Amino acid sequence: MKPFTDEDVEIYIQSKVEQRHYLVSKAVEEVQKIIQQLTAEISYKATRFQAISNSGIHNENIKDQPALLAKWSAMLRGKRPFHPSIQVLAPSQFLITVPLRGLTGYRECQVRHWRYYTVHGAKLLSSVRDPEELHQWLEVEQFSKSLQQWHEKDVNIEGDLVPAKVLIVFRELVEKSIISCNLSSKVTVLESFSSVVRVAVETSESQVEVELVPAVEIPTCWPEKARWPRCLKHWPSQEKVQCIKSLGFDLLARSNYHWQLCFSRAEHILMEGLDEDGGCRMKCFRVMRQMKEDVWCAGNKPVITAYHLQTVLFWTCEKYPRTKDWRCFPEAFLRLVQKLHKCVSQHFLKHYFVKNTNLLKYANTSDLDLVASKLAVFLENPVFCLD
Repeated sequence: MKPFTDEDVEIYIQSKVEQRHYLVSKAVEEVQKIIQQLTAEISYKATRFQAISNSGIHNENIKDQPALLAKWSAMLRGKRPFHPSIQVLAPSQFLITVPLRGLTGYRECQVRHWRYYTVHGAKLLSSVRDPEELHQWLEVEQFSKSLQQWHEKDVNIEGDLVPAKVLIVFRELVEKSIISCNLSSKVTVLESFSSVVRVAVETSESQVEVELVPAVEIPTCWPEKARWPRCLKHWPSQEKVQCIKSLGFDLLARSNYHWQLCFSRAEHILMEGLDEDGGCRMKCFRVMRQMKEDVWCAGNKPVITAYHLQTVLFWTCEKYPRTKDWRCFPEAFLRLVQKLHKCVSQHFLKHYFVKNTNLLKYANTSDLDLVASKLAVFLENPVFCLD
């Protein structure tokens, strides 16, 4: 493989990576301001939904626990600004979680195994399929305290909180609130073949597609499905593992029947502490993300997102935990790209916390093969594109 020089890397970072950071940060701020206004109106109309915040802590479950709040604040002190609700999947593709209010005191328990209803409440002769590994059922009785509204038929069937019904209620609120907030010139609800809620948000530079996802934030426990950390692993440190697991997880309404496990707080903390030993992990990630967006997998709806790259990074950090493995940028970067190439070629990328989940299971295989071929070309001749 033809090596690239430190000068090549610095030129690429200054001309591409830093420009991307500026544009995306600006878009995040603009989108966040608009969605804050929108969700504040939604919360005013329906108290079950909370407005998003940029404080880093916005859920009543966390605010009611002073020790957890202090720990979270301490871990983020002096770090880059954290937008807790926003995931940047691509420069023009965001995911924003909207926290749900009135569900506290979550506990994991054995829930009913079989369900015989449609999302509209009609009876079925055969049972609904079981949730996949990254998903679960959610019963209102799993919370020690719950608002009466969560027991109503508009979101509840036979004691289950049904994501599709929550999304129907939420979508109606989004549509009404866009009008009542006079945001019609900035926000448009997009048509969708599924129950998810997507909107197009106009920013000063471009249009951003945003998926708005109702979320139950659960900072009080770590899910049994996430058997992490794995035995005999040296990354991250035990101290960081304990802190991460104490921050809990979320459940997202993104499908019809089952709630999706999400670990955004844990992932943020892992990313923040990557290079405390002076390594180049974050530098590798930022350059890889830029190359993905410029060359390997460009477009508004890429088959490989920043979340996939982050997962590849976590697995590589775990496999190579030593400081010396991340001293030499060319060596570390190519190792990371090789891992990405392997995952894309095999159409298989394990979720970092729930390892039985393949994040590429439903990805278009032809698109993945095209990305794999471009990665192979780069690995044969690793040159940065400055055009």
